Amino acid sequence: MKITSATFLTSAPDLESCPPLTVQEFAFIGRSNVGKSSLLNMLSRKKGLAKVSGSPGHTRLINFFDMNGDWRLVDLPGYGYAKTSKADREKFQMMIAEYLTLREGLSCVFVLIDSRHAPQQIDLEFVQWLMGAGVPFVLVFTKVDKLKASKVSKNMELFGKAMSEWCDGLPRMFATSAEKGDGRKELLGFIEQAIE
Repeated sequence: MKITSATFLTSAPDLESCPPLTVQEFAFIGRSNVGKSSLLNMLSRKKGLAKVSGSPGHTRLINFFDMNGDWRLVDLPGYGYAKTSKADREKFQMMIAEYLTLREGLSCVFVLIDSRHAPQQIDLEFVQWLMGAGVPFVLVFTKVDKLKASKVSKNMELFGKAMSEWCDGLPRMFATSAEKGDGRKELLGFIEQAIE
């Protein structure tokens, strides 16, 4: 798939404010500081499409981007960011949960996992929640250029192993690097197949 255009559409504070559904949507979510904005910019090949921030927890709204006029990329707030108030965290969780479970045009959720770490409880819990809610998802391991390939493979394998304790059959897994462009072709190919 070739990205010919990538433009910011709108931001929504809740499900009711989301734009009317005209095309399929693909949502990206991960723990704060997982490199989501950098990955979205790498996918679109548009440097400032998603705002990259030095401070985690920068995304506070559901951000919609129009891609090629025939699908949408949706940037969701990160989960597990501790520096916001409890009330704010609950508000974000509610907003994310409503979008993920009730948005009819949502095709797939791309859950971003930092490949540099062994499985984190917060990521496993989120993935388990998605499974329980029946939300289709794939796993995207980020920052693979920061570690030896063998270590990345090991961490991906450990994540799968942790998941297999409570699920039959693992989701698709992708290894990506925003800096080097690794995984771009595979992710866009997956989206193209889903649209077809």
